[in-house]
Parts: sequence; C-alpha cells; structure tokens
Amino acid sequence: MAPYESSKNAHRGEVYVLSARAREPEHEQAVHEELARRIAGLLGVRYGGRFDAARTPTEPAYLVPSDTIIGLERARQLRLASEADLFGGIVPHPFVATKAITHSILRSDGKAPAGWSCQFGTDVRDSVLAGYSAFTLDDAMQAGETLLSSGPVRIKPVLATAGRGQIRIESRRELLAALDHQRDDDLESHGLVLEEHLEDVKTFSVGRVAIGGLVTSYVGTQSLTRDNQGELVYGGSNLTLVRGEFDALLALALGDEERRAIAQARRYDEAAGRCFPGLTASRRNYDIASGTTPRGEIRCGVLEQSWRIGGASAAEVAALQKFAADSGCKALRARTIEIFGTHEAPEGAERLFQGVDPDIGLISKYVQVEAYGN
Repeated sequence: MAPYESSKNAHRGEVYVLSARAREPEHEQAVHEELARRIAGLLGVRYGGRFDAARTPTEPAYLVPSDTIIGLERARQLRLASEADLFGGIVPHPFVATKAITHSILRSDGKAPAGWSCQFGTDVRDSVLAGYSAFTLDDAMQAGETLLSSGPVRIKPVLATAGRGQIRIESRRELLAALDHQRDDDLESHGLVLEEHLEDVKTFSVGRVAIGGLVTSYVGTQSLTRDNQGELVYGGSNLTLVRGEFDALLALALGDEERRAIAQARRYDEAAGRCFPGLTASRRNYDIASGTTPRGEIRCGVLEQSWRIGGASAAEVAALQKFAADSGCKALRARTIEIFGTHEAPEGAERLFQGVDPDIGLISKYVQVEAYGN
C-alpha cells in the first residue's frame, strides 16, 4: 500500500454519517454515529448528524458512509475528491466493492460485468485461495465442478457480511441444490464466489486507516461467536496497531503468519489500485484466511477487502484517538467485541451499543484499547 497524502485540518466542514444502503441494521447505525462523533473530534470539527443523501453538498463536508461509494460520478456529486474527504472508499464499479473481485472467472469468454479486470485475477493469484467468481448459473456450475475435483467447496454470496449465508458443499448433487436457490438476475448483477474450503481456519485482519494527519496500520485476528439463531458469525477483532505506514508495523516483533498476511494484503491492495482506476480509500481492510485443506495442505490467502466502515473500525478510530492524544505512543493493541444475548460486560471494555435489534435480537458491541505489550 502506497502512502497517501493527507493533512491535519483538511476539512473545515462538518462530519456527517451517510446512509449508503436502503436498509441498515439499528446496531450498525448507532455505532456509525458514535464513530462519526469521534472522527469529528479528531478533525477538530463539528458532528452534523445524518447526511441527506438526496442533496448535493454546497460546502466541504467529511462523510462517514455506511457502505463503499459506488461510481466516480456519485463521488463527484458528493464532493468527495480524495481519501481526505471520507472514512471509507470510492470504487468505479459496483462489483469492485464486493468479494467478487477476489477471484478470476473460470473461462476468458465467461460472462463478467462492465469494468471487469482479468489482469487483477492474474496479479493476485498467489495471494488468494483457489476459487472463481461467476455471473451466470452455467459458469457457477462449471466453476464448482472444477473446484470439487480437489476437495470441498465453499459457496459465498458476495453481498453478505459477518460470514452469513455461506454453504459448504462436497458433491455435484450438493452443488446443484445450492445453485438452485440462486436467481439469474442476482448472479448477473452481483456474482457468486466459489472457493476451496479450509479447516481449522484462523482469519487475519490487515489494514490501513487515515484520518486527517493521522495514519495507523495494523495486523490482527478475528474471532467468531454464535448469534441469537446459533449461526457462527463475526465476533470481533484483536489488533496490533502502529502510528504510520506498514514499514512501522513490520518493525515490530511479528510472527511469520502475520508477516505473510501483511504481504498478501499489500499485493492485493496494489493490484486493485492498478486495475481499477479511480479507486481511493482512507479505510482499507483485508481479511486473510490461514488453514488446511482436507488433505492437510496449508493454505493462506485474502478472502475479501473492505473499503468502508466495518467491524474493526471502532478499534481503528479508538487507536487514532490514543495516538492523537499522546505523540509518544507508537504502538498499541485494540479490540472490538460483539456479543449476542445476555452476558457480563468484558472487563475494561467500553460499550458502544447494547439493545435488541429487530433483525438479529439482543446484541452488544464493545471496544477496548491497551498498551502495546499487554
């Protein structure tokens, strides 16, 4: 990831939360608003509340969108010219914001959306798991059959978050049954990812965030938890963060797995910048899986990118607040925690949200920051 220009007090306008999705879970809205208030404090400006997406801003504003901004024209309408203007990212085409860009299509003549880059798949081949993206049922069937010849396959809807909606298959019959639930128009619009299945997976998070004149880079791991329906979903991130770019992070005493995850994320990020002109992001987060195949072979690769506010963002912003308050602080640890149902609050953690979300039930979200070395 190359360094990006940013300057303290880059914005004289207010900070707003921008709803970029038709429907957002209540718990996400609450956390986004809290983080926007903290970002306003970092920038030294006022928090202005929720932004009216139907209007065109007449004055400079810093936006915290709930999702990646799709389309360069939309970014211009919102007066978003660079990473200094938002917490999140801007992409030139809808599929660039999803898991679909991670893998190539099976055949060079297969169907792909406008703006698709075959070169990206080539450039990241050594940094991702074995897999394909497909935009028709026929292509998905062929991709699934190809992958099944080497072992179990995981089918992943590209718009789902927190690990929801994924299916493991081990046979052609299961593949047919899984694809039977896919709609042609959804596949054509968004695509579907089919990827080798791994056991004993550890998921790393690698990222870089810039707000005003502050930059933090980090590596860490994700945890899983059971939601109120019993499904295993994202449960938080445990991160090591430094002030500055990845060279500062690599100067720490990191393990080999962490260094490999950072290297793969950087290659993925650099390839995206080359292959998708117009991509810009102040928040860049990559999920990297490390696990074993059923034959015992070790695999490691980027699963997906997040150029928007995400599950680890509370830790990112809290770390930047610490760096801003203490110029001598060069590294620290921070974690986010998501817990479903009733529980005791984690010791030393700050609660960001607790309530009954209409969609998922009782959920609590926390953030905790500690000195590096704890």
